[in-house]
Amino acid sequence: MKTSFTNIFGVEKPVLGMVHLGPLPGSPLYEGNLDQVLEAALRDAKSLEKGGASSVMVENFNDYPFYPETEEPETVAAMTLIAHEIRREVKLPMGINILRNSWKSALAVAGTVGADFIRLNVLTDAYVTDQGLINGTAHLVARYRKFLGLEKKVKIFADIQTKHAAPLAARPIDVLARDTAYRGMADAIILAGEESAQPPSIENLEAVRKAVPDVPIIIGSGMKVETANLLKYADGAVFGYGAKIDDIMTNPVDEEKTRRFCEGVDRERNHQLV
Repeated sequence: MKTSFTNIFGVEKPVLGMVHLGPLPGSPLYEGNLDQVLEAALRDAKSLEKGGASSVMVENFNDYPFYPETEEPETVAAMTLIAHEIRREVKLPMGINILRNSWKSALAVAGTVGADFIRLNVLTDAYVTDQGLINGTAHLVARYRKFLGLEKKVKIFADIQTKHAAPLAARPIDVLARDTAYRGMADAIILAGEESAQPPSIENLEAVRKAVPDVPIIIGSGMKVETANLLKYADGAVFGYGAKIDDIMTNPVDEEKTRRFCEGVDRERNHQLV
């Protein structure tokens, strides 16, 4: 059964606005002031909400160099605290992504704060990344979600051909999509470009749509005001760098840019209804 984005987000073609957290405790760039990190996260989340985003996704974006998978208690504690506070003050569906591929921590945080989905960069297959080799753990993810009683509460949004990585063995994108959706039990497929500023190609979007017509496709990178029309090929979009002041990832979210992007997405929604 196709995951209903309307049931989760209240709209078709949702905009998943990114809350890129400042460096958290334990990471090399942490400056020792978690209150400051929380304040910035709340500001960005509120700007996304006011700008019309359909959801916020909380991510430890500045904790590089990332663990391939982390169960570090200081990271989990900080993510839980911040996500909980955002959940209290921002009335949007929430997602969790703990980089680089911390599926267990992400599910635990999501279950604790009542988040609606997690993003996993590697659910199936094996990828060579700047963190080394990361193997898919779909077998563990599905069982841990079941163990926590979250199979009906927390959706799994999984990348294929994840950015900043190369597959250990090249496989056709349609095969990757089918395996991730049907064998890996992903609730939605995320398709990104090679880097955060690059959107996926229309060719790849169309190939994935043909391969998994009953599974939602989310554009995972490269979204900005000028590329909102790509939503005609997908069911939703992650909105990250394009929401930032001057398109710089470490800058605050620009509420007006968010509004203009969401207006462009609205036009694509309206075209779909015609």
